[in-house]
Amino acid sequence: MTKYKLPKIQDMLDAGVHFGHQAKRWNPKMEKYIYTVSKNVHIIDLEKTEVALKEACGFLYEQSSLGKSIVFVGTKRQSKDVVELEAKRCGAMYVNERWVGGTITNFETIKKNLDKLLDLIKGREEGRFDVYTKRERLMIDRNIEKLQTSYGGIVSLKKSPEVLFVIDPRREKTAVKEARRAGVPVVGIVDTNADPTEVNYSIPANDDAIKSVALLVKAISSAVEEGYKEWGKAKKEKEEELRKEKEKELEVKSEVKPEEAIAVEEKLVEEVVREEQEKIVKESPTEEVLEEDSKKSKEESKSKKSSK
Repeated sequence: MTKYKLPKIQDMLDAGVHFGHQAKRWNPKMEKYIYTVSKNVHIIDLEKTEVALKEACGFLYEQSSLGKSIVFVGTKRQSKDVVELEAKRCGAMYVNERWVGGTITNFETIKKNLDKLLDLIKGREEGRFDVYTKRERLMIDRNIEKLQTSYGGIVSLKKSPEVLFVIDPRREKTAVKEARRAGVPVVGIVDTNADPTEVNYSIPANDDAIKSVALLVKAISSAVEEGYKEWGKAKKEKEEELRKEKEKELEVKSEVKPEEAIAVEEKLVEEVVREEQEKIVKESPTEEVLEEDSKKSKEESKSKKSSK
């Protein structure tokens, strides 16, 4: 049993998830997801949507439980607000204005802009720019606003995005292309006019109706949220385990038993005494040396007497 709630087929019907595009605008690769054609409009098979959504949510739950950085991407008018709302709710990042080229493939450059934005925001909050003129402060505010438009939803990224969740891969083709080039998995809401093979996990659904998009994004968000909760819990347990191990090591080092201390001290004394004895023995002259010295002394004495 999953820890997150998935919408039922009736919920999808009510939200209009099953409505595709006009038949003449379809992509043949979506054929297996199409149930029928009604009034020249393709109708999506919601049973297949249900299966695909479950699989996608399972994957995103798994990735978030490992602490992977997940970015929601939806710049269409219908998806902007819900993408921001649900990404913030579940702890993911988001792009709902414009995907900046290089966000995945040239993250080092992007990171400089993220750091710049954070520094400007911090400086404004701390009053660092209060000494500037009114015109200069206005220019700084405009710069912050411009950077927030492009990077506001991913400003907390520490490394390149590891998973993308995209609404309409056709519109977000730059993001999808970058992800594919870098080997980053992509989950996407794919309508009947799109190519489902462009993403790793395709969810066949209406990507134009606000209710449809909101229902699916909320389901994805719930899975990601639960995954991040599991990750946070596991991280906390690991930190607690490491803390206890460190405390135990410190206790072992600080608590030396009296008998152990005495034994160590006696051993050290024995070693010092033995070293001193060896030193004395090495420095002391041998019997042969003493005898030789005695002979030399007698000879010197005789020579002195004879000289007299």
